[in-house]
Amino acid sequence: MSYIASISISTDKNNPFPFNIPAVKYAKDIDLNSPINFFVGDNGTGKSTLLETIAFRLQLPHIDGSDYSKKSFQAAIKLASYLDLKFQIDRPIGFFFRAEDFGDYLNSVNRTDAQLHAQLDYLEGEVSKEIIQQMKDNANHQIYHMRNNYGQELESFSHGEAYLKIMQEKIQRRGIYLLDEPEAALSPSKQLALMSYIMDHLKHNNSQFIIATHSPILMSLPKAIIYEITESTMQKKSLEELEHYIITKSFLNDPELYLRHFE
Repeated sequence: MSYIASISISTDKNNPFPFNIPAVKYAKDIDLNSPINFFVGDNGTGKSTLLETIAFRLQLPHIDGSDYSKKSFQAAIKLASYLDLKFQIDRPIGFFFRAEDFGDYLNSVNRTDAQLHAQLDYLEGEVSKEIIQQMKDNANHQIYHMRNNYGQELESFSHGEAYLKIMQEKIQRRGIYLLDEPEAALSPSKQLALMSYIMDHLKHNNSQFIIATHSPILMSLPKAIIYEITESTMQKKSLEELEHYIITKSFLNDPELYLRHFE
């Protein structure tokens, strides 16, 4: 059973932003009655804005620990009063993942680590490196949390590996998980790893995933509900009907057909 059965944005407003973007104009009785749901569309169609609005209404935590007062959530704040949610399981727990928040999180950890290192320079030669490191970890919970969870220095992970590990860390129990373009941080092989993890998670947990993506790989998750957003509509479609899938498959089957036009 899914947490959210359906969503609608009920307003007659067509302007200004964000009321004029397709995902807002056409989000009417959107069926999300599946463990896996996708919002798919070209840049600017509003799939991320729609996902952010759901996350804001549910007040799901996100990776950098910040609240929803960020400027990037202003559209979600404007839309929140117009978003109708129909629940099958009320008051869901979960998490909201945005690649940009993960980048902010890593940068904040690295900045704080550098600041702590500079502040403790005066102890070098007087106190062992191990003790200094313990002091730094105790002074900064983010760094301690990362090392405690993963048993490695943060720098030993690639960006994509760290993002995938954090998602696996946070997606441990039943809940609702919103992922905004996770492929931005993941290679094709890591996208497959994420798919495998989601499928295994759903075997053991009653969870729901709502994912905004450009990735035909992720869209291939079995039994998913997929909504394609265009300038004129928001419609439920099969994988094979999606423009993303059709273009990607056509290009990979015959790259020269496309590349010769660029010469």
